[in-house]
Amino acid sequence: MGIDLNCDMGEAYSIYKCGDDEAIMPYITVANVACGFHASDPTVMRKTVQLAKQHGVRVGAHPSYPDRDGFGRRRMAMQPAELTACIMYQVGALKAFLDEQGMALNHVKPHGALYGAAWRDAEVAGAIAEAAKAFGVPLMGMSGTGHEEVYPAHGVAVIWETYVDLDYNDQGEVIITREHDPVSAEAAVAQALRAARDGQVESHTGKLVPVKCQTICVHSDTPGAVDIARAVREAVQPYMS
Repeated sequence: MGIDLNCDMGEAYSIYKCGDDEAIMPYITVANVACGFHASDPTVMRKTVQLAKQHGVRVGAHPSYPDRDGFGRRRMAMQPAELTACIMYQVGALKAFLDEQGMALNHVKPHGALYGAAWRDAEVAGAIAEAAKAFGVPLMGMSGTGHEEVYPAHGVAVIWETYVDLDYNDQGEVIITREHDPVSAEAAVAQALRAARDGQVESHTGKLVPVKCQTICVHSDTPGAVDIARAVREAVQPYMS
């Protein structure tokens, strides 16, 4: 199977804008659509699904902790059953808009702090896995973390992803920040090619870390995201499905 290019999007809310989804959508193959708990609202979710359909882009759910004020980038203490229900609630909302368009739910990708919490907390990872299992879809996750151990143990398939617009630490985990720092298209392309061609990423200290790469993520709220998505799509085209 070839590599996909995915993007976290649909993160506007009411009159507030976040990213240029219309400009990015032509360059990606998979959209991770926010489900209202860190960003988005019902109208934005519906429009984002419609836009994805127009461009033949597959759609997955991008649920988070219920933390709109923190944009889902603050960890919250929740019981596993409570967290599973929270994720199912969000995914179910997105699935209604997919059903309307005759589209399938492609996957679930936790957002921000929830995604990162599952690297080391088996209870969090298990709660996420149980939510995805209820919908019968895979999870997006990172190799070399708890995602690789817990998700398969719960019988959930994983789509392994890498990032081109976030820094990695020496353990192969992305460094989650409240706001995304600018990154040049050239640097993003270099990281994308390392992952797609060599199965490696470069950490913020220059260390090369092995990764599994089935999909490459570009964030819609990274400064210059459209140019980054365009450049990465062109560079990794030979490796795409």
